[in-house]
Amino acid sequence: MEVIYHPLVQRDVLEILRYYRQISSRLEDSFREEFRASIIAAARSPLRFPPAGENFRRVNLKRFPYHFLYETDGEQIRVMIIRHNKRHPLFGLERK
Repeated sequence: MEVIYHPLVQRDVLEILRYYRQISSRLEDSFREEFRASIIAAARSPLRFPPAGENFRRVNLKRFPYHFLYETDGEQIRVMIIRHNKRHPLFGLERK
């Protein structure tokens, strides 16, 4: 399954990585690895993760207080946003 990213997801991820890099490069690497593994899991089995609103599904990262939302159409998943678990639930949903 193909993975497509909303253009702002890269900015979101870079901001998170920058934060963790300030603490520890190992922590930065751990976040990167967990995010990639979660993306792969969603791509392999897109319906595995619970719905979040009308069109999205939500994947919670295990070790980090972040989650991402994606859409699926059967051929691909489109990652729309990665955000902190304490962000307002509507944050980022305006992305098209």
